[in-house]
Amino acid sequence: MTAGEILKKAMAGRPEGAPERSWKDLAKAWWRCARPPFFITAAIPVLVGLAFVMRCHIPLDGSLVARLVFLLLGCGLGLTIANVANELFDYVLGVDSQEDSIGGTGVIQSGLISCRELFIAVLLLVVATLAVGIGLVYTLPAGLRPVLLVLTLFAVASAVFYVAPPIRYGHRGLGEVMVGINMGFIIVSASATILAQSFDIRSLGVALPVVLMVAGILYYQSLPEIETDARAGKKTLANILGKDHALLVFRLWWPATWCSMINLFLCGLAGWPVFFCLVSAPLWWKAQYLIAERGDGDWLPLDKYGYLVRLCYLISGGALIWGVAWL
Repeated sequence: MTAGEILKKAMAGRPEGAPERSWKDLAKAWWRCARPPFFITAAIPVLVGLAFVMRCHIPLDGSLVARLVFLLLGCGLGLTIANVANELFDYVLGVDSQEDSIGGTGVIQSGLISCRELFIAVLLLVVATLAVGIGLVYTLPAGLRPVLLVLTLFAVASAVFYVAPPIRYGHRGLGEVMVGINMGFIIVSASATILAQSFDIRSLGVALPVVLMVAGILYYQSLPEIETDARAGKKTLANILGKDHALLVFRLWWPATWCSMINLFLCGLAGWPVFFCLVSAPLWWKAQYLIAERGDGDWLPLDKYGYLVRLCYLISGGALIWGVAWL
């Protein structure tokens, strides 16, 4: 598909015969498309940055709280860009058009939201996210602004080009790497820097478990569609590895995450509450058992068990925040 064809399809209106839309229908459709329940995945890295600032004995004054609110807003907007762009371009590129595909929310296929409306929404979200991000950057001392400005632009571009042509790094087996960098290293360290108004290299160490956790959620989400993605020409880490190796990597992923969190305790960057991450171990055990049970068969039913990994993230993320903030 040429760039012109992609743009033409991305700017298409609602098809003839599309159902009438009430305000209630539209609100529900946009809610599904934005996927607000996943906003917690962006909030936890920001809160880890806050926990690190608390560990460094930075006073929580009104100015810091205001920056925290805008950080949460900006990261939420950035995640929404990724969700809406993913909805649009996976449809345009045919990834979500297969009968057995479980990707997307179906708002385009149902005629409730047109491709053009999603395209415009992405543009508006980019402008809003950049406005918040650049505003936060300019609260920093002048010496820190250039690096944070570049990171802000990089993060916003990454949200768009996860599936958008011509980069489409999510279709080239780089989804976990880029999500880990953006939602782990960049959000945690940038949040800590903006909140404290100074950079501390130790924030990158605190970010490592977040890198593994957020990438781990994306990795599991790709497992049910390991075959449908491959048929659509979408390369993910999971279908590059193949089912046997994909299961092995999942079995190692979360134990490695917990080891990185316990290592923070050993290095003096987290208190004993970080060990509560191990409460999520039974959830991981059940998830890997369910994957193994599918064997070489159909993995699509694994989609309904994604909550197990999301709970791993919530529990481990909460333990990390508590542990890092513990003095």
